[in-house]
Amino acid sequence: MHEERSGAPQVGTDRPVALFVLGFGRSGTSALARVLSLCGATLPPKLLGATKDNPRGFWEPRAAIHLNEAILRSRGSSAYDLALRPEQSRSSTAADEASIAKIRSYFQALPPARLVVIKEPKITALIELWFEGARRAGFDPAAVVAMRHPAEASASIEERANRQNYVRSSLELGSAWWLKYTLLAERDTRDVPRVIVEFANLLEDWRREVKRIGTALGVDLDSPDEAAIDGFLSPGLRHHRHTGPITEPFGTDWVTTVYRQLAAAGRDEPWEQGVLDRVFEEYQTTERGFRTAVDDSRRYLNLNRLMPPPLVRVALEVLALAHRRRGTWA
Repeated sequence: MHEERSGAPQVGTDRPVALFVLGFGRSGTSALARVLSLCGATLPPKLLGATKDNPRGFWEPRAAIHLNEAILRSRGSSAYDLALRPEQSRSSTAADEASIAKIRSYFQALPPARLVVIKEPKITALIELWFEGARRAGFDPAAVVAMRHPAEASASIEERANRQNYVRSSLELGSAWWLKYTLLAERDTRDVPRVIVEFANLLEDWRREVKRIGTALGVDLDSPDEAAIDGFLSPGLRHHRHTGPITEPFGTDWVTTVYRQLAAAGRDEPWEQGVLDRVFEEYQTTERGFRTAVDDSRRYLNLNRLMPPPLVRVALEVLALAHRRRGTWA
């Protein structure tokens, strides 16, 4: 059994802290980043502003968005990739060092602050690079892992897709993305001070959750702008609510298992890290297998499209003539 409170590391007091908000992008990461900034933490400048999809703001630095997009593309990957660790990644030690250097430069250019909040969902796929870049810039990395009920997160993705005519989402796609980013956020933050926060719990009692974060990480969040936070965290932020059993779109127990374990962690209850390791390995193996099968299947489908029925008929007749229409060719 693993209990997040037992022996959890805390940040030191001699270096500034880079507090990363990680997890699936529809899991309350924006709300967490804003609340932390209203409790004494500092947001970077030049953020992604409010849009129709998120009228209260994303609270993520535009420079980080561009940097992550460039790193993922250089690896032959994307934020929309379903692979936990892209098998065909073109990453190399030299490329990773170049990426870390850019991340280090980003942190070094930030205005001085003791506690900086960094939120950009694609960082969850590049955690090791960002943590190392922060360290080389003189920061101690820490993490808040945002977690939300998978059905609610998937519904949020589908609603957003429905407003954009050129994309489409589904429960299957939303569940796979939720699994990927939730698993990575938990797995790749095990060696730094971290705390897991469920979106519903934040909306229910933000004071309790902020206290949990401050206590778990050893950071000062004791000067909140309570009026601003109460005004920001209205019940309307939770557009989707789910009760009842979790739908398992892949014929496994993955989604239910991951949610139950991290929901317990979000309540500071004992949970089993090994269970998440099992899901991680099973998801990774299955995703790779089906991806290979789908890619190979597309090649056959493309070939088949080049061979319409009349052409196939002519080709078979030519073969029959070549065999002089003898035996079974008669």
